[in-house]
Amino acid sequence: MTEVTEYHLPVLLTESIDGLNIKKDGVYVDVTFGGGGHSKEILRCLGTNGHLYGFDQDIDAIANSLNDERFTFVRSNFRFLKNWMRYYGIDTIDGLLADLGVSSHHFDDESRGFSLRYDAPLDMRMNSSSAVSAADIVNKYSEEQLADIFYLYGELKNARRIAATVVKRRMEKPISTTGELIDVTSALFPKEREKKEMAKLFQALRIETNHEMEALKEMITAAVDLLKPGGRLSVITYHSLEDRIVKNVMKAGNTEGKMVQDFFGRIENPLKIVNSKVITPSEEEITNNPRSRSAKLRIAEKR
Repeated sequence: MTEVTEYHLPVLLTESIDGLNIKKDGVYVDVTFGGGGHSKEILRCLGTNGHLYGFDQDIDAIANSLNDERFTFVRSNFRFLKNWMRYYGIDTIDGLLADLGVSSHHFDDESRGFSLRYDAPLDMRMNSSSAVSAADIVNKYSEEQLADIFYLYGELKNARRIAATVVKRRMEKPISTTGELIDVTSALFPKEREKKEMAKLFQALRIETNHEMEALKEMITAAVDLLKPGGRLSVITYHSLEDRIVKNVMKAGNTEGKMVQDFFGRIENPLKIVNSKVITPSEEEITNNPRSRSAKLRIAEKR
């Protein structure tokens, strides 16, 4: 079995597990299993009658599956949460944990194309059996489609110029590797912000490749439906796009953040926020695990 420290360091471990307020005989879900760091801690808190379901769509994560009769590994995208719970005969859950974003394992794997550090195939698929890779998007999307994803998912102000440059270059030769994409676009960013802006470009492609925003909306909506009264959501986000969705659901009960009022003008929200102030990592954790730098933990409870 791969050690968690080699695969992925769990972020905000104590805070996120405490946020679940675990009941010993409860049913819990870790929708981002990865190296199993958060899951191991949940199992430590569960009694003999408790159960944990761990979701991960990456085949590499199977090697980290936990040999515990209280644990079930589900190799699937978490957007199918409700389907799988129904499959296992689970109508309600006591809590759900999500550590969103990209596993450190993905960034460290030179062959997957997630990182700026390596010249690798332009892949970025979290599920390696998915049909569409980042290279397919870069080489087949229209200029308008590329501009849209660069702007919406990367929040890049010069998205149209980047898209036009990519389309012009791919007419000469397909862009197949991360190094080629960097060569094509690096001149479009100011030198002092080149790495940061390039990271946003990679983020946009990764989100589109894996349909991350749609999957998050489906998962968190299903999670709210599945939670028992008193059940908890403990969600770690890393960028403003996913954080906005999570915040909207916790504050308003829907992904758009629309406040719904009853006949008497009272806000109807199935959740109540547990931590009024977002929880962020300590300086010590950031030093030991740089990936945690942008992490934000939000916790909510079903009314």
